[in-house]
Amino acid sequence: MKIIILGAGQVGTTLALSLEGENNDITLIDSDPKRLRYIQDHLDLRTIVGHAAYPDVLANAGIDDSDMLVAVTSSDEVNMVACQIAHSLYQTPTKIARIRSSNYHQKHEIFTNNHIPVDVVISPEKLVTEYIERLVDNPGAFQVLDFANGLLRLVAVKAYYGGPLVGNALSELKHHLPNVDTRVAAIFRRGKPIVPTGHTVIEADDEVFFLAAKKHIRSVMSELQRLEKNYQRVIIAGGGNIGQGLAKRLEKKMLVKIIERDPARAEELANNLEDTLVLQGDVSDEDLLNDENISEFDLFIAVTNDDEANIMSALLAKKLGVRKTMVLINRTAYVDLIQGHEIDIAISPQQVTIGSLLTHIRRGHVSSVYSLRRGAAEAIEAIAKGNEQTSSVIGRSISELALPPGTSIGAIVRDDQVLIAHDNVIIRENDHVVLFMVDKDYIQDVERLFQVNVTYF
Repeated sequence: MKIIILGAGQVGTTLALSLEGENNDITLIDSDPKRLRYIQDHLDLRTIVGHAAYPDVLANAGIDDSDMLVAVTSSDEVNMVACQIAHSLYQTPTKIARIRSSNYHQKHEIFTNNHIPVDVVISPEKLVTEYIERLVDNPGAFQVLDFANGLLRLVAVKAYYGGPLVGNALSELKHHLPNVDTRVAAIFRRGKPIVPTGHTVIEADDEVFFLAAKKHIRSVMSELQRLEKNYQRVIIAGGGNIGQGLAKRLEKKMLVKIIERDPARAEELANNLEDTLVLQGDVSDEDLLNDENISEFDLFIAVTNDDEANIMSALLAKKLGVRKTMVLINRTAYVDLIQGHEIDIAISPQQVTIGSLLTHIRRGHVSSVYSLRRGAAEAIEAIAKGNEQTSSVIGRSISELALPPGTSIGAIVRDDQVLIAHDNVIIRENDHVVLFMVDKDYIQDVERLFQVNVTYF
């Protein structure tokens, strides 16, 4: 696939890195030559210095025969104009744009071929907000992903001493929870992936990824760690789009306070939020945190646009007695360094966003893609299309499928029914099949598996 990426920021670079080596022809455009030189030194792709929305720059990049334009510059307007030019002048088949401003999202009908021709609108702030909300709703998990509109969830937890399954083989799980159907999709032990079998023994500090219906998540988590109480009192540091959106989602479920430095923005938040207490001040102000009784709060979530401010305020909050901390980190390299100590969960917005982009880039009938462990693995939701003659999966049991190494099927969603993947389960048309990949080198094999023979059409 020939893909042009506009913007060599965190999202654009992460996307290029994810697609590299997958037999794609990638061109990256940015106005910063220094940044492009650095990227070209590390990635095997073409780079062009120039304004992302200029017709001659796009023409130089080969837009006339490109399959896809992905506009992820820092400017909503540049992204929209680039999509318009790609459509009007070159009839580019697929145009994806990052749109950050909520004002544009309120008028989603403008993104049509008759107005502004954007096929897929990506909102990083909205995706990150939804992601954090799922983490808040599932205390003890460090990753929570939805499949099939929330019917099925992939949850990542760290196994601790005290969990009944720790020190036992996975086969014991069905004896401990006879009425719960679940599947451990993967285990990461000391950073290395393990493809689990019934004989695999869970060790303390294992990162365990499991699939289960939404209603069974807490039961499975209780096997791997002592269940944490639900969060009741939350402080959000940073009143930007993410902070405001998160407060709006949480304020009906729990006590929420939000800290915002800018007085004008704080006043705006106070007018827009109904049940959230807005505090104007510095998120790293020890006196402010003590005055607000930080030690009585369950959760501190730092989502300012400053990584260092997020880290330092969370460390301070933990020192002052808050139960758990979550931190938004734009520099991906920081995530592994800080997570798991005083900072409980570090969130990379690039890794959250990248899955949404990959969903529209992957070949075959793919409805969801999630990046796991900072891109080391992927969870894919693919839809079985065709019939027994035109499809490589329909009418076949899971044991009959030629899955590539490091790939496993975790579950199948059929209509509103969740079927945990056992060897004898037969795949039917329109089944949503959830796969877990610990080796992305075989992604094309998975894509081909779910592609339909041309005779289907």
